[in-house]
Amino acid sequence: VQLVESGGGLVQPGGSLRLSCAASGFAFSSYGMSWYRQAPGKERELVASINSLGSITNYPDSVKGRFTISRDNSKKTVALQMNSLRPEDTAVYYCKAYFRQIDYWGQGTQVTVSS
Repeated sequence: VQLVESGGGLVQPGGSLRLSCAASGFAFSSYGMSWYRQAPGKERELVASINSLGSITNYPDSVKGRFTISRDNSKKTVALQMNSLRPEDTAVYYCKAYFRQIDYWGQGTQVTVSS
């Protein structure tokens, strides 16, 4: 099982980034997918989730209207489009696959929002 995130980097406040997560080794289309983030000294928090069909998405208030999660089951990828980025969005972003009691995590990609 592998989840490989990409697309992180340094961006100025107000800018945009698109993260991608490539999955392999499991039945991707049966799993819900989520993006989490963890800033230094803070708990890991959920920033977006999408069900296996891609028909239901959820976001916390902190990112609602700025972040969009999407998935392509034919390519086994999930993306996170992040717009209007703020310094407080700085964190390591992780991709997670979930199905019943099973969780798979990626290794994370750093996003830094700074001028």
